[in-house]
Amino acid sequence: MRVLIVDDEPIMLLTMKRMLASIEGVELVGSFQQMNEALTFLRQHEVDIAFLDIEIAEDNGLELAHKLRSHNSDLDIVFTTSHADYAMQAYDVYPLDYMLKPVSKSRLSQTIARAYNKRHRTSEEPMLNRLKVQALGCFEVSSSQQGEVKWISKKSKELFAFLLIHRGKNVGKMKVIEALFPEMPLKNAETYLNTAVYQCRKALSEHGFKEQLITAQEKYRLALDHMEIDFVQLEQGLDLLAQINKNNEQAALELEKQMVGELFEEQSFLWAALEQESLSLLYTTFAKRLAQWLWRCENYSKALEITKKIGKRDGFDEEANQLLLNIYGAMGDKQALHQHYHQYVEMMQREFNLQPSMAMQQLYQQYK
Repeated sequence: MRVLIVDDEPIMLLTMKRMLASIEGVELVGSFQQMNEALTFLRQHEVDIAFLDIEIAEDNGLELAHKLRSHNSDLDIVFTTSHADYAMQAYDVYPLDYMLKPVSKSRLSQTIARAYNKRHRTSEEPMLNRLKVQALGCFEVSSSQQGEVKWISKKSKELFAFLLIHRGKNVGKMKVIEALFPEMPLKNAETYLNTAVYQCRKALSEHGFKEQLITAQEKYRLALDHMEIDFVQLEQGLDLLAQINKNNEQAALELEKQMVGELFEEQSFLWAALEQESLSLLYTTFAKRLAQWLWRCENYSKALEITKKIGKRDGFDEEANQLLLNIYGAMGDKQALHQHYHQYVEMMQREFNLQPSMAMQQLYQQYK
């Protein structure tokens, strides 16, 4: 593997050189601190994998990645950075990996191994089949090769969903029975569970994923490798974007769009209530933080769009309603300000026989 490193920190360059030198099969062909030097080198030499720092002095590592990829479409790119803020933007160039500093030798070895395996796949070997799970706003499961999974029964579909929310962890038989067959006698429930397991495996087997449902010692789990799960990806993205700033604003906007509806929407899964509430709270907290950032940056149209979306989820959220008044006030839209405030007053009176909080009233008077 011919490896290139670009990092403006001399210590990081030296550390990476030493670790790479100790990994079998790696040939370090170049190491640079500036973007232009790396581009010039790549035009004249063959490189298999490039390790790029996202922040290279005054240069942009993401821009460098695009330029390197345009010159060599087969180049594997690995981003290294001290910040998680760029994670969503980084994936725009489909990198092989994204590593936070300090990088360990074991982590580096795993990435090199992935690059090697990817390049040495035989031409006859089929492309990796993936199982795509869409659980936000709907519940659809499909594979990249066979299309939508056709469930044999409602319970086999529900079993898949129930194991899915445990994210690859083992679930005891009694817990499964209590969730899927709550009022059924135990002996009958065990029979129905065995049937649901069989039917679930049969539906998955037509897509090459029969072995993803694992049973052992009266425990059940789904192996999540080769799966793309929308709500898991959303959770991971929200975790990476704990703080919003000008560098990750666009990534945050793209991430917010992924919340297209409730978890398992329109599915009558009684056990899903807590999961739905938890994910909704996670999203709402993030969305309010993003909307507040956009409001402070005077991007009122986007801030308004996201805040209205929060309001549709919970019209009584005072923080969101205050933010909406702030946005209307900053925009100078008096009509929308008055209309929204009076609608909120009527709703509070009708549902709780209460007046808005003093903070809400004072905010309205501020912009009135």
